[in-house]
Amino acid sequence: MKLQLPKGMRDINPEDKILRDSITNELKKTFEVYGFNSLETPIVERFDILANKFGAGESSDAMKETFKLKDQGSRDLGLRFDLTVPLARYIAMNPNIKLPFKRYQIGEVFRDGPIKLGRYREFWQCDVDVVGTRNMLADAELIKLSLEVFQKLKLNASMEINNRKLLESLMKNAGVKKEKLQDTIIIIDKLQKLGLKGVKEELSKILDEKTLEEITKILKIEGTAQQIFDQLEPLIKGADGREGIEELKKLFSYFNKKQKENIKLNLSLARGFGYYTGTIFEGFLNDSQVTSSICGGGRYDRMIGNYAGSGEYPAVGISFGLDVISEAIKIENPDQIKTKVKIYVIPIKTTKEVIQKSTSEAIKVIDKLRKEGIPVDMDITSRAISKNLDYVDKLDIPYALIIGKKEINQHKFTLRNMKSGKEKLISYEDLLRKLK
Repeated sequence: MKLQLPKGMRDINPEDKILRDSITNELKKTFEVYGFNSLETPIVERFDILANKFGAGESSDAMKETFKLKDQGSRDLGLRFDLTVPLARYIAMNPNIKLPFKRYQIGEVFRDGPIKLGRYREFWQCDVDVVGTRNMLADAELIKLSLEVFQKLKLNASMEINNRKLLESLMKNAGVKKEKLQDTIIIIDKLQKLGLKGVKEELSKILDEKTLEEITKILKIEGTAQQIFDQLEPLIKGADGREGIEELKKLFSYFNKKQKENIKLNLSLARGFGYYTGTIFEGFLNDSQVTSSICGGGRYDRMIGNYAGSGEYPAVGISFGLDVISEAIKIENPDQIKTKVKIYVIPIKTTKEVIQKSTSEAIKVIDKLRKEGIPVDMDITSRAISKNLDYVDKLDIPYALIIGKKEINQHKFTLRNMKSGKEKLISYEDLLRKLK
């Protein structure tokens, strides 16, 4: 039998898991500082929940990429493709929940889609959502939270923002018919990937020449947010378009000068899911081999209310891609931490008496260090000291603690700094101070 993983799946080795855990720890801290609380939902959902037209919809890319299965009762189920639809289902099933509801969730999602650097079929998302308010302050908080995450993770990244109301209004005004609107928006969202020429080629297959010419004019609009607003004013017709641009103006008013340096208004940004109703945003790394977005989200004011059957549940959320962020950090800093162990204890094995005493002393010091919260390990293989030091060196453990006859007689330990190679006799009290 040939052992192999399903395509698009992978094992996470300890070194990579340490990195991923450090990222999620920073994310959790930031989420909680912004007032979000943790929520857990099942990996498996009923298929009709995932396929609901108010969620991804049966015709969307997400549904084409959904892993489908049946339980023993022949009920149709699916692996969740994001954490937003499960949140909508959760809110709809708990109508008495206090609003606004601010939650974060970190968990695995699955999509049977194309694979590339930083993109797999099983991956982790880290979501934050605010349910229960239309105020643009909620949208602004998520953008500011994202910029803070970039800073804490030392990522050279920026946010791109648009508004679906504005985008759809501009497309309709350009002559796009209702039945072609969603397909048009999906193609326009590929502008950064395909370039203007590639987008025009794809649009020419579904739109007439005049409509294509009007859309091209819109896609060529550039400048600061205010400059773009000024150029858009004559093009906006109808209440939806006006509402969309006013929401964007309000949103940008909440950012300071420094924050605006890392925020761009991008009229081609669309986001693939049909449930977005207003603000949409994505985060991208600047000058990186990783071209996938590292976070993305937007406002979905109608989804939860439609799941619930009644009531108003305006909502906005953003999702951070743990896998793509991990890949980006590894590319910039290939030398990652290989173990959480801070010190490795080596009892010297010579005579039977020394073996017994050194092992006993090793166990005592290990127990004391662990009670202090210090990650510590010890040799349990009876290897020679040279092989133990080689093991410690390969795992990048900072210190080795050697216990032999000399150390036992002096009631001290030999501490070896693995980076410098220097050794010194040290008391337990001094050892603890150094490790702390």
